[in-house]
Amino acid sequence: MTVDSNPQNSQQAQNKVRTTCPYCGVGCGVVVTLEDQGRIDVKGDREHPANFGRMCSKGTALGETIDLDGRLLHPMVDGQQTDWTSALDTVAERFSRIIDRHGPDAVAFYVSGQLLTEDYYVANKLMKGFIGSANIDTNSRLCMSSAVAAYKRAFGSDTVPNCYDDLELADLVVLVGSNLAWCHPVLYQRLLGARKTRPDMRLVVIDPRRTATCDAADLHLPIRPGSDAVLFSGLLNWLQQNGYADDAFLGEHTEGLDEALRQAAWYASSIDSIAAQCGLEEQRVLEFFHLFASTDKTVTMFSQGVNQSTSGTDKGNAIINCHLLTGRIGKLGAGPFSITGQPNAMGGREVGGLANQLAAHMDIDNPGHRDLVGRFWRSDRVASTAGLKAVDLFRAMENGDVKAVWIMATNPAVSLPDTAQVRRALAKCDCVVVSDCMALTDTQSFADIRLPAQAWGEKDGTVTNSERRISRQRAFLPSPGEAKPDWWILGEVAKRLGYEGFDYSSPKDIFIEHAQLSGFENDGSRDFDISGLAGLDATGYEQLEPVQWPCSGSGSPRARMFDEGRFYTDNRKAKFVAVIPRPPANVVDADYPLIMNTGRVRDHWHTMTRTGKSPRLSGHIGEPFVAIHPVDALRFGIANKGLAAVSSRWGRAVLRAEVTEAQQPGQVFSPIHWNDQFASQACIGGVVNPAVDPVSGQPEFKHTPVKVEACRAKWYGFLLSRRNLNPQQATYWSKARRKSVWHIEMAGDDTPEQWASFARQLLCVEGEQPDWRELHDSTQANYRAARIVDGRLDAVLIVGPVEHLPPRDWLAALFEKESLDVTERARLLRGTPPSGAHDAGPVVCACFSVGLNTLTEAIRKQGLDTPEAIGRALSAGTNCGSCVPEIKRLIADCKAKSN
Repeated sequence: MTVDSNPQNSQQAQNKVRTTCPYCGVGCGVVVTLEDQGRIDVKGDREHPANFGRMCSKGTALGETIDLDGRLLHPMVDGQQTDWTSALDTVAERFSRIIDRHGPDAVAFYVSGQLLTEDYYVANKLMKGFIGSANIDTNSRLCMSSAVAAYKRAFGSDTVPNCYDDLELADLVVLVGSNLAWCHPVLYQRLLGARKTRPDMRLVVIDPRRTATCDAADLHLPIRPGSDAVLFSGLLNWLQQNGYADDAFLGEHTEGLDEALRQAAWYASSIDSIAAQCGLEEQRVLEFFHLFASTDKTVTMFSQGVNQSTSGTDKGNAIINCHLLTGRIGKLGAGPFSITGQPNAMGGREVGGLANQLAAHMDIDNPGHRDLVGRFWRSDRVASTAGLKAVDLFRAMENGDVKAVWIMATNPAVSLPDTAQVRRALAKCDCVVVSDCMALTDTQSFADIRLPAQAWGEKDGTVTNSERRISRQRAFLPSPGEAKPDWWILGEVAKRLGYEGFDYSSPKDIFIEHAQLSGFENDGSRDFDISGLAGLDATGYEQLEPVQWPCSGSGSPRARMFDEGRFYTDNRKAKFVAVIPRPPANVVDADYPLIMNTGRVRDHWHTMTRTGKSPRLSGHIGEPFVAIHPVDALRFGIANKGLAAVSSRWGRAVLRAEVTEAQQPGQVFSPIHWNDQFASQACIGGVVNPAVDPVSGQPEFKHTPVKVEACRAKWYGFLLSRRNLNPQQATYWSKARRKSVWHIEMAGDDTPEQWASFARQLLCVEGEQPDWRELHDSTQANYRAARIVDGRLDAVLIVGPVEHLPPRDWLAALFEKESLDVTERARLLRGTPPSGAHDAGPVVCACFSVGLNTLTEAIRKQGLDTPEAIGRALSAGTNCGSCVPEIKRLIADCKAKSN
C-alpha cells in the first residue's frame, strides 16, 4: 500500500465518497466531493463499470436535492410529534392487535425499489418469515414484474442473462417499448459510442411514439399499442419457416417449440397479416425480420412499453422465444435483456420483495424452498401462499380485509393506477404507517404514523442494477433530526413483536446473512448465489467494489448467464411459451376514443419528491402536459399550449396541451410525475386503467381509453415568487422550482373582484415595505404586478384573458440578481428584456443549463451546424446527451428558416 505523504491530498481523499446514483436501474457509480458550507459536488465514477464516468441530467443535479426542505425529521403518531420509543411501541402494538384479532393476512407492507437491499431483506424476512403472511409487495410490481414472470416461465428463474457490454458488442440492438435516450441516458450514450466505433451496427426502435431514442434509429416501427406479441410471434414463425432456427441448440437445450410455433402460425402466419394487426407497413416488418434473421449478435432490450400491459408477460416471452429459436442467449452481444426502472428493483427481486417470491430467488409455492428458508431463519411461520400484489392489495384494503399497512419509500397515492381507489383505501385503513424521508407527500397525508427515514447520502448499503451488478451506496451526510435507516426501524418493530433474529448492528450484518442464505443448500441449483461474499468483514464490506452475481465461493462472478446452455428448470432446458396475443383490457369507444400512454420525461423521476427540488431539472419540462397529434387536436378543438382535460372511466386530469406529430393519431401521452404538491389536477395515475396482467399482476399503464377536451378559463396567468405560494383563486395551477424562484402557472374560472386586492393578499408579507409596481386596465381583464424588496425582485404576477402571455425565462433570471437596474425595472411589467439584454430562453440542456435562445443564437451567428460543434462551444449535449435530438432539430429548423 502506498501512503500519500501530502496532507492536502489526504484531506481531498477523505472528502471524496464513491457511491451509487439513486435514480434508474442503470446503477451508475458517482463520486461525491464534500465541499465547504455543506455543498457537495457530484461527478460520474470513471472506475464504475456501469457508466465509466458518464452521468445523466438527474444524476448531475443530485447536489440540488439534498437540502432539508420538506424533510420529515421526527416520528409522528396521530399528528403529534413523539420519540422513537413511543412511535415504535405504537406500530408494534397496533400491528400485533390486528394480527391477534384477524390473522397475519390482515396486515401488509408496501415497499420500494428505492430501498437498499439490506432494508428490503429485513422487511421481507419480518413479513414472510415471522409475521407469516406474504402480503409484502413493492412498487417494482409497476415496472418490471412482467419481465420477472417471463424469465421464470422460460428459464425457471428470474435471471437476466445479459450485461451492459453486450450493448456495445452487438451488431443489432432492438429497443422495444424503451425510450432509452430519456429513461436510461447513460446506456443510450454507451450504445451511441459503440456505433461511432462500429458504424455497421444497427438500431431498431419499436415504439408507438417517435421518441428522442428514434433519432438514432436505423428503423423505427411505430407499432399499434398492445400488438408487440403479434410482431414477435410473427418473427418466430418467419424465422422457423425461412431456416434460421438453431436446431442443435433447440434439440439439446429447449422444449415446447412445437406448441409455440403452432400458436404463432395460427394468428401471425404472413407478413401482411402481421403488418395489419400491428398497424405497420409490410415493407418495414419484413426489413426488421431480415435484420434480426441475418444478425447473430442481436440484443433485444425491452422495458416498460412491454411490461406495463395486461399481456406484458406474454410479450416478454414472445421476445425470449425468438432468442431461444436462434440460440442467441448466453453469448457475447446477444440475448433478451430487460432493463429495470428503479435503482434497486433487482435487489428487491433478490430478497423476495414481490408478494409471490421468497428470499434468494426461491419460490413461495415450493415446499422445499419454504422449508429451507424456514430452517435458515429458524422460523416455523414462513408464509405458505403468495400474498396480494399491489393493485389487489389496495383493493383488499378498501374492502376491509387488510386493516394495517406499512408503506416504505414510495408514494402509491400518486404512482398506482386508479389513485382515487387507492386514496379511498388508505382513508379507510385502520392503521397506515409510512416510513419516508419527506414530510409531505400525497401518501403521507393518510398516515396515522410517520417514521423519518434516511435519504440518499445518509443511507448505507447495497443496490443491484439491471445487469446483476451489486454496488455500494455509501453515506456521506449525517442523518438529520431523528432520521433512521429503514432496516433499523423494521428490526426494532420486529423485536417488539417478540421475534428473534433481528438484532442487527449494521447493514454489513444483514448483507452477510443475505449472502449466506443465497448459498445455503444451493450447490448450483439456484441462479442467485453471492455466497462468495459471505465472508466479508467490516472493511471488506466498506470497500466492496461493484460485482456481478452469481458470485459463489467456488467460482468467479459471471457477466453472462446460460453460456453453457443449462437453465434452472427441472430438466435444465429452457421452455418456449406458447403465446396467444390478447387485446388490451379496455378498448376505445365513442365516449373514450383515444388511447392514453404514460411514461417518464427526461429530467424528472417518479413522483418528483427528489427531482422537484432541483431548479435545473424543472427548466426543460416544468409543467404537466398531454401530447396529442395535430389531427386529433383539430378534431377535439385542442390548441397548442392551451389547457386540456384528459378523462377516463377512472378519473380526470387537467394538463397543458402539446400538439406534436411525434404522437400517432388516436393516441395521447402524459407523464407520470406530477403530484398534488406540484399541480392542482395532474396526477395521471388517477386516469389510468387499473387492469393488470393475470400472470404478473403488473398494471396496464400504456393503454387507457380517454377523451380529451379543451379547458376554457376566464383568466390565465403566471406567478414568479421567491416563496412557494398557493394561488387559492386558481382552479388550475402547476409549480416548478427555478433558480432562486418558484414558477407557478395558473388559470381560473372566477375572476377576483379586484386583481390588486388579490395580488396584495397573495404576495405581501406583514411588516415589509416593498416597492410595489402594478399595471391594470379598466376591464380587469389584464393585470400585472411586481414586488421589489430591498432592491431585489421578490415576485411578479401577470394575468390576462388568453393563454398567450410574456415569456417567463428573462423574468425568472432577474431573481438571481442582487438588485435591478433602471431599464430592468422599467421592463418588468412588460415582461420582455430591454434592448441588448440576453434571454437564455427555456432550458434545453439541463446538465449545463443551456437555454433555447442561447443555442439558436449560436447556431445562427457562429454557424454551428452539428451537435458536436455546439458541444465544443457551449458544452450542451456533452454530458448525458439526452438533449442531442432536440439540438439536432434546432439546427434543422434554423437551416430551414435561413434557406
